[in-house]
Amino acid sequence: MYEVAVECVFWAAHAVAMGPVREPTHHHNWRVRVVVSGRGLDDDGLLCDFCELKRRLDEAVGSLDDRDLNASPPFDRINPTAEHLARHIAATIVVPPGVELLSVSVMEAPGCEATYRADGPGEATRRRSDGTTKG
Repeated sequence: MYEVAVECVFWAAHAVAMGPVREPTHHHNWRVRVVVSGRGLDDDGLLCDFCELKRRLDEAVGSLDDRDLNASPPFDRINPTAEHLARHIAATIVVPPGVELLSVSVMEAPGCEATYRADGPGEATRRRSDGTTKG
């Protein structure tokens, strides 16, 4: 089994509700790491092209960049935690052919990271570039 990972950084503000208390709105330079896996390599010895996977990650987070997450779907309806953000990106990213999404990690500050693993039935839908889904 092979794994390939790419990362991106984007800026966004949020205010998380913890019980009845909502913290003040503040921003982060969010770091997102996507890991894909697969058993086979192509004729060039690649699981997938880093640049292509990075482009797809950038597309998945593009609607969140430079925004107030509390005012941006789906976080206008759900608490904009790092955990929810990781799951949202996992459900949004379209992975290249021949690979499966393994995990999405979101770091909102150094040492503060949440990871969503797309590894079970009923978990995040893993969309492929051909429009089919698995999971």
